[in-house]
Amino acid sequence: MKTEAQASESYPTKASSTELNLSESAPGSQTWEDKGIATWSLTAWVSEAQASETQAAKAQAWEIHASEAQSRASQPRQTSVLPVAAAPALKWKLLPENVQVSEKETSKALFTRPLWSNKVEYMLAQVGYSMRAGSLWRFSFLWLRNGGCSFLIIYTVMMFLIGIPLLFLEMAAGQRMRQGSVGVWKLIGPWIGGVGYTSFMVCFITGSYLNVVNAWTLFYLGQSFQFPLPWEKCPLLKNSSDFDPECARTTPSTYFWYRLTLKASDRIEDGGPPVFSLSLPLLVAWCLIGACMIKGLKSTGKVMYVLVPVPYFIVLCFLIRSLLLEGAVFGLQYLAFAKVSAMYNMNVWCQAGILVLFALGLGFGPIVSLSSHMHASNNCLNDAFVVALINLVTMLLFTIFVFSVLGFWATVITHRCSEKNAETLMKLVTLGKLPPEAQPPPNLLDNPTSIFTSWLNSLPQPIKSMVLSHVPECNLEKQFLKVKEAPGFAFLAFIESMSFIPGSVFWSILSFLMLLTIGLSTMIGIMQGIITPLQDTFSCFRKYTKLLTVIVFVLMFLCGLFFIRPPGIYCFTLLVQYWTVLPIIIIVIFENMAVAWAYGARSFLADLATLWDHPISPIIRWLWCCLSPVILLVLLVTTVIHLSLKTVTYVAWNSSTVSLPPQTPDLLREWGPDLSIHSWPKDPIIPFSDSLRLFSALVPLPPFSSISSLSWEL
Repeated sequence: MKTEAQASESYPTKASSTELNLSESAPGSQTWEDKGIATWSLTAWVSEAQASETQAAKAQAWEIHASEAQSRASQPRQTSVLPVAAAPALKWKLLPENVQVSEKETSKALFTRPLWSNKVEYMLAQVGYSMRAGSLWRFSFLWLRNGGCSFLIIYTVMMFLIGIPLLFLEMAAGQRMRQGSVGVWKLIGPWIGGVGYTSFMVCFITGSYLNVVNAWTLFYLGQSFQFPLPWEKCPLLKNSSDFDPECARTTPSTYFWYRLTLKASDRIEDGGPPVFSLSLPLLVAWCLIGACMIKGLKSTGKVMYVLVPVPYFIVLCFLIRSLLLEGAVFGLQYLAFAKVSAMYNMNVWCQAGILVLFALGLGFGPIVSLSSHMHASNNCLNDAFVVALINLVTMLLFTIFVFSVLGFWATVITHRCSEKNAETLMKLVTLGKLPPEAQPPPNLLDNPTSIFTSWLNSLPQPIKSMVLSHVPECNLEKQFLKVKEAPGFAFLAFIESMSFIPGSVFWSILSFLMLLTIGLSTMIGIMQGIITPLQDTFSCFRKYTKLLTVIVFVLMFLCGLFFIRPPGIYCFTLLVQYWTVLPIIIIVIFENMAVAWAYGARSFLADLATLWDHPISPIIRWLWCCLSPVILLVLLVTTVIHLSLKTVTYVAWNSSTVSLPPQTPDLLREWGPDLSIHSWPKDPIIPFSDSLRLFSALVPLPPFSSISSLSWEL
């Protein structure tokens, strides 16, 4: 048992303990709150013990002074302070048993929770976590597909109705309760504690496969230091001047993605060990994240000063360069169009609502964990507005950049299509299969698409029909709108367009650096959402943060190896399209119920108002209790119906090429053989690749119509 002097050094005074429980302590630290009754009981005993000790010290000093005076008077007197010194011990014995606090609970209650060094690091961490590459691509895709500016209005409305209120809810819950995503919901309501475990598991699984995207990015980044870029041209066969026939039947970028990067199998049932060329990038990706987080918030906060601003700088550079590209204006014109009918389309509203949840990263747990390391007096309502606004501005900048690049891409592809058609027609005229009137203009260098289209439209109808029976129509608008058919296609079209830009190596390196920094900042937030709950639940992990970080990273690296096997891309696609969206909506619904009804929105906001010294608008309570739950329930019902009515499909590489009929247009002959779409789990399925460029020509095949448009999120 500790002596009284040791006890007085181990426990704070009543005043300081009260201050810690409410909000603040010394700068840079925070008391780790556990069970409220135990903490206050401990405080009461400490206060009583210290009061007794103070009295004992004063009595002892008085007796010593009196003893010295009597000695000088030659009247020695024995002084005993034992009865007084024993007073605190007596108090200990007289305390009731239920006030006694075990050593484990004492250390747990007095554990100092690390805080962010400053507000800037905290905000950068929140912004970096919400800045997801998948959400950026998805926003551009939905803008083009669902009404242009009308979709922007719908998205903004959903941001204010559910995005900002629920983001504020998670921030406030973590900041007020000082717990990660597991413990915070237990404190709010024991019956809803399972939400925390579900959120933790979703975060763990998502982190396991999401870092695989960073591995792919690192692989492409390493290959970008070559000229020409390896996905710019088909590789030659060994000891031959001929191109690989498998690549010749598709595009170089698609071939490089499936055959050289993923080494994808034909079916999801096929096995195989992890691809060695991706194992090292995956390990490097985890090492980079580990290096950023190994020292806890100190290192994480400093790294965010680099990871978050760099993508914005690169996007601005790309934006300036892309506006100078040929065809950029054509792509940007799709920013201004608006479809009024989209405002009355329930499906568009549901897609916008789901995108808001994923764009802000709600339901996964990192927002709660990051906020738990912030002072309770921090105004997280302002933080929620700032993070949501930055997220929206980022999406708008990225969309402008993507549309200009895709306009350039569509222009280059259409030019090449016109040049190829001209060569084909010249050969057919020479062979006598077409009349001399079908001879194309000799010079197409200045503007191949415009010249060829004008010539084609000037032909008599019989000759024009004969020409179009041998070559496909090269239409710039149709080529650009092929991006609408699948969100994943925009990414591969973007990669392909980088090889068309002068100085392609430099711009490719920049593009993959941008994607890597975005991916790393997102993964750091996800890992914070895993490590913090583990430390809250198991107090032994708090002393060994570095060891815990290494163990978690090794475990998740081993789990990630599953997704870099030959069929791993198909499992990845199924998780992204069909699994993630449903649990996230359910988690967010229960989080809303926990704060609004279990704890009580009025009481929760009153507690925050007391800490902030100013009232909070009652609109927030109205949104939490009335509007947000209704919208979330509509999203849940719509998603369940949508998922139940469609066939589970995925895109798969098909190495068994089937020859097409001789009358098949050249463009279909180029793309068709390497594509196959199947239902899962009976059949394998198709690749999310440039193959989608021919979707409009492959209308007889029904598969793509069954691919989810609601749940594509990385």
